[in-house]
Amino acid sequence: MSVNIGKARDFVHRKGTLFERALFGYLFDGDSPERLQAVILCYKNPDNGFGHGFEHDLKTPDSNPLALEYVLTVMKHARIPPGRILDGAAKWVESQMDADGNLRNPESTRRYPLAPWWRDAGGQTMPDSIVGNLIHFGAATPSLADKTRRWAAARHSLESVGANEWLFMAYHAVDYFFAVDDFPRLDDFRRATIENVIACAEKAPESQYDSLFAFAPEPDSTIAKALPKGLITKFLDHLESAQRDDGGWVDQHNLPQWYAMTTINVLLALRRYGRW
Repeated sequence: MSVNIGKARDFVHRKGTLFERALFGYLFDGDSPERLQAVILCYKNPDNGFGHGFEHDLKTPDSNPLALEYVLTVMKHARIPPGRILDGAAKWVESQMDADGNLRNPESTRRYPLAPWWRDAGGQTMPDSIVGNLIHFGAATPSLADKTRRWAAARHSLESVGANEWLFMAYHAVDYFFAVDDFPRLDDFRRATIENVIACAEKAPESQYDSLFAFAPEPDSTIAKALPKGLITKFLDHLESAQRDDGGWVDQHNLPQWYAMTTINVLLALRRYGRW
């Protein structure tokens, strides 16, 4: 089955948020980055954090770490120029850090709809992906990088990296260890991260196949070149054939609010690997 970009466009415009529609236009229809940046900035608060349900699982309008984490994740994967999006973001993150480096969430998270897996913590408390991606964009302050380095040294070990069993969750190690250049045994942590991605990918169910391309976004990326021969081909073959009659792809948890973004991510992976 070949990809039907027209049906995918219709699906995203019927089911996606304004941001998802703008992202589709930027990636596949030649829309300007300035329009996409303007849409993202609508989710930014005066304190330089992000909220307003930008990440579907946490709907509070108040600034929260999960929203910024998702902003950064999408920006890196889709190669969105930062513009003014990250102005003040590092200082906001540092203002939300406890003494041990964990991140605080606003009390309002529990007054608005949120996914059940966030109820205990109230949202994201881990800074590694956020700060790793701020470093990637050259937007981290030295003090924030130093505090996060100490947090990561206290919480990450080669064993804990290797113990991850869910392909999606490898993003914490990938986003951090492949962004920093100053960490004890960094080469070993990068190697352990790659090995974990491979191990998780080899046993991943088909519903998780799209997650791999957050870590292997194109054929010449570091993790893509480390993957076993034929594994990426198997994943791409499945994704290419998995477009539904309505034009979209289903996320791994079968949550409709994530179908539009899953569709965008699958299309981007298939294009980068020459499948359409």
